[in-house]
Amino acid sequence: MKLKELERPAVQAWSPASQYPLYLATGTSAQQLDSSFSTNGTLEIFEVDFRDPSLDLKHKGVLSASSRFHKLIWGSFGSGLLESSGVIAGGGDNGMLILYNVTHILSSGKEPVIAQKQKHTGAVRALDFNPFQGNLLASGASDSEVFIWDLNNLNVPMTLGSKSQQPPEDVKALSWNRQAQHILSSAHPSGKAVVWDLRKNEPIIKVSDHSNRMHCSGLAWHPDIATQLVLCSEDDRLPVIQLWDLRFASSPLKVLESHSRGILSVSWSQADAELLLTSAKDSQILCSNLESSEVVYKLPTQSSWCFEVQWCPRDPSVFSAASFDGWISLYSVMGRSWEVQHMRLADKISSSFSKGQPLPPLQVPEQVAQASLIPPLKKPPKWIRRPTGVSFAFGGKLVTFGLPSTRLVPQPCPRLVFISQVTTESEFLMRSTELQEALESGNLLNYCQNKSQQALLQSEKMLWQFLKVTLEQDSRMKFLKLLGYSKDELQKKVATWLKSDVGLGEGPQPKGNDLNSDRQQAFCSQASKHTTEEASASSAFFDELVPQNMTPWEIPITKDVDGLLSQALLLGELGPAVELCLKEERFADAIILAQAGGADLLKQTQERYLAKKKTKISSLLACVVQKNWKDVVCTCSLKNWREALALLLTYSSTEKFPELCDMLGTRMEQEGGRALTSEARLCYVCSGSVERLVECWAKCHQALSPMALQDLMEKAMVLNRSLELLRGPHGVSPGPATTYRVTQYANLLAAQGSLATAMSFLPSDCAQPPVQQLRDRLFHAQGSAVLGQQSPPFPYPRIVVGAIPHSKETSYRLGSQPSHQVPTPSPRPRVFTPQSSPAMPLAPSHPSPYQGPRMQNISDYRASGSQAIQPLPLGPGVRPGPQDSWKEAPAPGGNLQRNKLPETFMAPAPITAPVMSLTPELQGILPLQPPISGVSHAPPGAPGELSLQLQHLPPEKMERKELPPEHQSLKSSFEALLQRCSLSATDLKTKRKLEEAAQRLECLYEKLCEGTLSPHVVAGLHEVARCVDAGSFEQGLTVHAQVAGCSSFSEVSSFMPILKAVLIIAHKLLV
Repeated sequence: MKLKELERPAVQAWSPASQYPLYLATGTSAQQLDSSFSTNGTLEIFEVDFRDPSLDLKHKGVLSASSRFHKLIWGSFGSGLLESSGVIAGGGDNGMLILYNVTHILSSGKEPVIAQKQKHTGAVRALDFNPFQGNLLASGASDSEVFIWDLNNLNVPMTLGSKSQQPPEDVKALSWNRQAQHILSSAHPSGKAVVWDLRKNEPIIKVSDHSNRMHCSGLAWHPDIATQLVLCSEDDRLPVIQLWDLRFASSPLKVLESHSRGILSVSWSQADAELLLTSAKDSQILCSNLESSEVVYKLPTQSSWCFEVQWCPRDPSVFSAASFDGWISLYSVMGRSWEVQHMRLADKISSSFSKGQPLPPLQVPEQVAQASLIPPLKKPPKWIRRPTGVSFAFGGKLVTFGLPSTRLVPQPCPRLVFISQVTTESEFLMRSTELQEALESGNLLNYCQNKSQQALLQSEKMLWQFLKVTLEQDSRMKFLKLLGYSKDELQKKVATWLKSDVGLGEGPQPKGNDLNSDRQQAFCSQASKHTTEEASASSAFFDELVPQNMTPWEIPITKDVDGLLSQALLLGELGPAVELCLKEERFADAIILAQAGGADLLKQTQERYLAKKKTKISSLLACVVQKNWKDVVCTCSLKNWREALALLLTYSSTEKFPELCDMLGTRMEQEGGRALTSEARLCYVCSGSVERLVECWAKCHQALSPMALQDLMEKAMVLNRSLELLRGPHGVSPGPATTYRVTQYANLLAAQGSLATAMSFLPSDCAQPPVQQLRDRLFHAQGSAVLGQQSPPFPYPRIVVGAIPHSKETSYRLGSQPSHQVPTPSPRPRVFTPQSSPAMPLAPSHPSPYQGPRMQNISDYRASGSQAIQPLPLGPGVRPGPQDSWKEAPAPGGNLQRNKLPETFMAPAPITAPVMSLTPELQGILPLQPPISGVSHAPPGAPGELSLQLQHLPPEKMERKELPPEHQSLKSSFEALLQRCSLSATDLKTKRKLEEAAQRLECLYEKLCEGTLSPHVVAGLHEVARCVDAGSFEQGLTVHAQVAGCSSFSEVSSFMPILKAVLIIAHKLLV
């Protein structure tokens, strides 16, 4: 791509690599004349600023020269001094060599000419500064004269060799060796190159082509290899580039024949030794790769010959080219289109005619536009190649590559890629292994016992004891013992209490003829009758009828309460009798009479008694008698949660017990503090609710860490195993929160390299896409370890890729009904299985947070009947799956065939300490067939014509669905929060934000109606709503961050940002 251009018939020189800003020096060329036939010489300096989009160079300095230039070179001599920009050396006619101080040219102050020397004979066409000693300058002219100038002492230059020892000829080029500072080479028109050793002041070797057709025009040393150099020929009969190695100087090492006519200039990239730049009489500028002998970059054919090309020392991708038509152009080998420059030129022309009517946009002809496309280099150049690289792979693998430690030969060495296992959580893996062994062996009782002994907190110790009891028989009684209630201990306490009462009653009894004492005496006599002596049958019968030690009693017939009771009992009216007893608060008599009157009367009497008699124990009595355990759970003080749990364990039925325990635990979470939230886990253990246990854990552990997740998995897996023992292996199905945490846990295990263990923890019957995708990755990542096992079902749907319909189909998508029948195409659609990003499942289901709206669900647009679609080629960035993407993909299954590792392979030790040192998304597929009723909606965030369809649907079809009942609480919580914030807000900005939030949250309600949100997103939103109801906005923000962090952006971007803003406002307003 052309970066800059300058209209000057001049030779050029770049500023040294150490110079900043970047400059380009130009001197009037001695080989060119313009239309004025002027022979004046000018030296100019321009600043090269690539940040400026224009093609112009910034003029910085100008100086009139005594002669025009054949060669111009910029050295770094004096650059280390303050405010020094180096030295420019120019070779002119009549043996003139001129040295300029660049700083003085730029400042226009002192005399810029350092010296003018006329030692040579003829034109000075070859100049080069020593790259190691900047004060040494080599110059060459006619008669084979080569001088070495010391800029510290310009009086007497050093002369190489003796003229009598060599045939006199012009010196076309000079070049210092890039590795040895005392080696210099010169090129001559005869095709000969002479290598000089300055220490001996004589040539040490001469190389020449045996064809005698070489006419050397350029010379360059290899940047890295000291013994290699290139020569180029300007003879049209032999337009070649020869690579010579002085160790084998009998013939060229390599010959490049890319040009069709003689080569005028050559430049070897100092940043990448494989890149050689040449210009020739065929009006082409080529960049060749010396390793592969191919042209890797080619500029379009120029209008005239380019007589000099030079790589930029500071920017390795830029080079300059000076042509005979009087232009100096700057290009970049990082190819791009020239359309930008076409537009710049068009704008420049249009600005000249701005006073008139505006011009139409310039249309570049198609063939010109195609020709303006310049492909970049065929492979990355050395300066942008990564010498080393590192990347983490699935399963905790670390993939690294780098340069070899030693490089004895210049030939390219094979690059080794190392795959290491990284282990950063050793304790996490150890505990995971212990849990896996306990689950496999079934020895979970000892496992729970050890965990209980190791627990430091009393709550953790109690939780592990509860988990252990879930694995044992008669768990309810053992739960009661753990809560501190034992029947055996109760019997002992009652017996002790009764004994103490008897001892107190041994004193004198109160005298009287009251009914209680009579009854007590009758009870005692009845109890002692079994100890009397044997008597006759008639006497015994009489004794049974009338006890001998009991005085006769009378039936009251008075008009008081006792008389009324007597009449009611004599008439068998137990109901009125009970009413009289209750009125007189003779509760014992009322209950005894009610018991004789039947179950209904007894129940009514108990209710009346419990309503009137209020004691500390009356509420507990009411619950035990009436068996209303739900009231116990909902109304008891949370200080007595242990007693409430004990009641449930003792009295509740097996069917109602789990629900009541969950209700108690939920109440403890919502109304209790952090301590009660932690204790609520015991309720969930008793009920066997793994899902609620996981949700409760998530509230207590806002910051996720591997060890915290391991702690949760230990409890969840033990509880899950106890449920399997109770209900069978198929009676337990994990909920969304449990599945989400198990998936996180398996991902952590996989990241540490424990693939088989991670696979074992994944639920086998879970159909959620993240679990299926992770199971598929784990299965295939284990390699030969899973040989012989059945492959899991392929987790991604196979998408039919077809051609986009034409105008009739498009008109239907915009809302008009088509009036034609869709023809059935003959070929069967071809299928591919994308690997770069998962698509939506074919069956209507909740989208995974890892899927996102990257690909439209084809089932949304599937038409009835057997219809196929023409194949559409894959775009860039879409990679086919493991099957042949252009053939019909067979259904996955069967055994995997893997390449076995060699027997001598030794796996490297895992990396246990930290190292201190994606494909484009798939385009959404447009609707291919008319949609039918009853299919799922498009993925959330899907743009394009689908929204146009909804806009043109009839009004009755645009009505929003009713929010499902399970999500009504979500909407109520958020709307109540918005209302409270609106009442508390005082500034107009906050009120507007809240109004916007009310509108944006409608997107959330629509997604809830459509059921397109992922399960973990829905669970997280309900958790946020619970935090809002409890007024814990900080915890709500934490949950919000967790949900947003593991969800697809396009799935939640329509409502999650505004929900966060509302939570922040509520936290500030303290609503």
